[in-house]
Amino acid sequence: MAVSIDSVRTGSRPAARPGPVPWVAMYHSVGDCSDDPYRITVTPERLEQQLAWLHRRGLRGVSLRELFAARARGKGRGLVGLTFDDGYADFLAHALPALHRWNFGATLFPLPGRLGGVNSWDPLGPRKPLLTADGIRRAAAEGVEIGSHGLTHIDLTRADDVTLKAEVADSRTLLAELIGAPVDGFCYPYGTVDGRAVAAVRDAGYAYACAIDPGPLTGPHALPRLHIGQNDTAWRLHLKYRLHRMRRHPVEGM
Repeated sequence: MAVSIDSVRTGSRPAARPGPVPWVAMYHSVGDCSDDPYRITVTPERLEQQLAWLHRRGLRGVSLRELFAARARGKGRGLVGLTFDDGYADFLAHALPALHRWNFGATLFPLPGRLGGVNSWDPLGPRKPLLTADGIRRAAAEGVEIGSHGLTHIDLTRADDVTLKAEVADSRTLLAELIGAPVDGFCYPYGTVDGRAVAAVRDAGYAYACAIDPGPLTGPHALPRLHIGQNDTAWRLHLKYRLHRMRRHPVEGM
């Protein structure tokens, strides 16, 4: 038996065995990757090939909200969560049209403290424009789930208490006001997470939160994800898909 998002949000836990870890793909920018020191970019062509691979495998990309709702009904088989971190402006130009072509959904994690700015947290560049408020509203209006990535993309494990609360709670409030809808999900910048950050996210009312490899903290508020990059061709995706289920432990509360 899986747990609904409402159950996760309120902290209630029916007696149930841990569920299998969800398969959640982590994307960032979709565009030119000729200058990409952090390997955060896939070209539109590569993204199209990766979505086609999912379709051929009988898998469908969905937002995390849809994924968890389906799992709560016992119908999550064949669904893969698609997430896009940072809120790059190229999401609208390249990722969203591809998602529509395949009838896929996704969750976008923008930074309300950097609307219309650039990824200045990456010291090696290149500078990439971020979505404006209108861009985030457009993505939401076209069916994309909007979650928070914090206000400004800082390592929450190094933040003081005041900054941590602002990054986690205030970002949720700002995004909810911007799109006129609840914001259920959070994504830890850099994937760094500790017990204090998890507690802050839970206390702020988020139903779930995404990390990368949270280890013993794995749970609804520290979900593992798989980085997907330009080098992930069909055979690499197949290996990642298989190994993810083998390496990850079942998730308590899901």
